[in-house]
Amino acid sequence: MGGRDRRPKLAVWKFASCDGCQLTLLDCEDELLALGDAVRIAHFPEATRGRLRGPYDLSLVEGSITTKKDVARIAQIRRQSRRLVTIGACATAGGIQALRNFAGQPGLAGQVYPEPAYLDALATSTPIAEHVPVDFELRGCPIDKRQLLEVITAFLAGRRPQVPAYSVCVECKLAGQVCVMVAHGTPCLGPVTQAGCGALCPRFDRGCYGCFGPMETPNTASLASPLAACGLDRGAIVRLYRSFNAAAPAFRDESFRNERD
Repeated sequence: MGGRDRRPKLAVWKFASCDGCQLTLLDCEDELLALGDAVRIAHFPEATRGRLRGPYDLSLVEGSITTKKDVARIAQIRRQSRRLVTIGACATAGGIQALRNFAGQPGLAGQVYPEPAYLDALATSTPIAEHVPVDFELRGCPIDKRQLLEVITAFLAGRRPQVPAYSVCVECKLAGQVCVMVAHGTPCLGPVTQAGCGALCPRFDRGCYGCFGPMETPNTASLASPLAACGLDRGAIVRLYRSFNAAAPAFRDESFRNERD
């Protein structure tokens, strides 16, 4: 480029997670080449060992906060980042590991690890936004690469990302798909789950599992009766909500309501 490289610096960080959302960025393939021309990859251990010091123009953060070291580390990353975007269910809602929030960390640890006393973990798994200010949350387990590219492009252009807040049901209707609940009596979280997957599961006659978390203002209480009509008892409804986005407030609160009832 000649002279000083003025491209924005992009950093990708990992906390407690499976790495799937980070790999979505590498999955962008052809688009990744254009992205590489637009930004400098300053920190991304999944892709390169090269590192540049901050501050960073945009940080993408995957994973939930599960240790005391995580709490200090995310605070440091936030100080170094002009914009911080959380990616995936772990970073936006605590992830599948947030199931311990309901059962208690000591009990679960004893079932999984032979020496749980050596673990240095917090009692809960929490999203990044509970610890530092977040500029945008990109949902999904894993995230959608088209939405990820939109988020990066939007922040490079200085505008708000255009990511839909409506439900998976809208995606089904746009694709002309038959409702699996109405046609087959299949339990489905589509009416309360944010769009983004392209209604993947309903396309194959399966109910939505809520991978993208609750949509904007979800009416979870009204879905209880249709789910019961599909054959789910209260316990099954609780388990349906306690999966990838178990600690998302709307899903968490609805699971508690069904547990009490």
